[in-house]
Amino acid sequence: MAERVVDARGSFCPGPLMELISNMKSMQVGDTLELLSTDAGSAKDVPEWVHKVGHEMVDTNQDSEGTFHIRVRKAK
Repeated sequence: MAERVVDARGSFCPGPLMELISNMKSMQVGDTLELLSTDAGSAKDVPEWVHKVGHEMVDTNQDSEGTFHIRVRKAK
């Protein structure tokens, strides 16, 4: 299993979600992706997309500088 970090800081909706989707397509089942985003909409949009397509939300948190760290595991 691999872990990939996608830095989408400074990008606005739907940019971070599009980066996530694009990267997930090239990953293997079980791999984890951490999306870095400064767009507050990502904290809502990404979990909705993950649930819709059947992947797994690992965790979401926001650091003191306002960056969201959203970790997703590819499930299929």
